[in-house]
Parts: sequence; C-alpha cells; structure tokens
Amino acid sequence: MLKKMIERDRKRLKRKVHIRKRISGTAERPRMSVFRSNRRLSIQVIDDTTGHTLVSASTLEKELRGTKATVEGAAQLGEIMGKRLLEKDIREVVFDRNGYLYHGVVKAMADGARKAGIQF
Repeated sequence: MLKKMIERDRKRLKRKVHIRKRISGTAERPRMSVFRSNRRLSIQVIDDTTGHTLVSASTLEKELRGTKATVEGAAQLGEIMGKRLLEKDIREVVFDRNGYLYHGVVKAMADGARKAGIQF
C-alpha cells in the first residue's frame, strides 16, 4: 500500500515538472496553482516574474472552515477565488493543475473561477 502511494505521488510530481516547463505567470496574466489533499483545498495566484503570491484562498481560512474537499466545496472555493481576483482587477490567469488530473475537484475549482468571470 505504501509503495503504491509513493508511486502515485512520484507520477504526479513528474507531471507537475513537465507542465511547469511550459507554464509561467506574469504580472498581466499570473499563474493560478491549485492544491488538493483528501481533507483540504487551496488555490494561489502567483506572479512568477517576482515570485510573489498575489491572491490565495484555502479551506483552512476561518470563513471557509466548513468547506470540504469535494466537488461542491471546490466549486465554492473557485468562485470565492474568482471574486478575490476581480477585486484585485485580475481577469485572466494561466491555470496550473499542479500535476493533478483535470477531473473532479480540480475541474470544479476551474469552473467555479470561470463562473465568477475569470478567463483562462
């Protein structure tokens, strides 16, 4: 069981490196990176030219504590992230799925941000 988990994480990190070779965020179009675990979700919008996080949202925040790591929770987190980006006057981002498959929770986060008005 442990060997299977290590292999799964190794494959994800390999995909992540492959994706990050081509994806980079700028000040005009920052990178929106997602992270998921079995219990928590988080999204960061990063300007890679300066290395600063511009906006972030996580289920660890006080107002989002009740949000679970499900498709519904991910959609809600994506919408909140979209609203925060619009407040900072950021309308376009580059989506970084961080090595995860674009399915389920990751897709729901992206769709939630699109619903709020973010383009990628």
